[in-house]
Amino acid sequence: MAGHITARDPELTDHFWVNPFGMSFRHVRVSDLILVDHLGTVVHGRKPVNRAAFVIHAAVHSARPDVIAAAHAHSVHGKAFSSLGVTLDPITQDACAFFEDHVVVTEGGGAVVLDEEAGRALAAGLGSNKAAIHQNHGLFTVGQSVDEAAWWFVTMERSCQAQLLAQAAGTPKLIPAEMARYTREQTGFPLAGWFSFQPLWDEIVRTDPDLFE
Repeated sequence: MAGHITARDPELTDHFWVNPFGMSFRHVRVSDLILVDHLGTVVHGRKPVNRAAFVIHAAVHSARPDVIAAAHAHSVHGKAFSSLGVTLDPITQDACAFFEDHVVVTEGGGAVVLDEEAGRALAAGLGSNKAAIHQNHGLFTVGQSVDEAAWWFVTMERSCQAQLLAQAAGTPKLIPAEMARYTREQTGFPLAGWFSFQPLWDEIVRTDPDLFE
């Protein structure tokens, strides 16, 4: 119910496509997608639009012309980690992809984001980063493709899980900043995010061929 992915339309660049409100991601097909402009007007599609999806994504797409896609959901480990109000530590190679490239946004955390000003605050807090941890809410990632944004979300959720597990067991050892920065440069750029998602995409295409209806 609370998850949404958007993709900027390649021709109408002040419009974006979004999944319908109240529909399982697994069941969404191409024909179910909704085209919305930055004022909230539905241009194509008949299913309902999640108000929070419009408010957050319209603000981000407006503030970041480089962003093609954005992803947000209330994943278990992401929302648990968000309650800590801290960024991910560089304790694994995967987490290093976000080193110095994600932020914690505290404003509006925990509340349903329905007000346009709250959406703009989240977009401002995200800044030029590829991801944000919205305190007491969940994770938000962006990319230059749907694949990239989706992969950053998947791996960020898993990195939150890994850090929670490590902290429950003891005090994790941090990767030195110089090494973490080097790893981010090797694994955290847009093409790397896109490429990392391709095995998942191949699996989705094979298991859910009706996706393209």
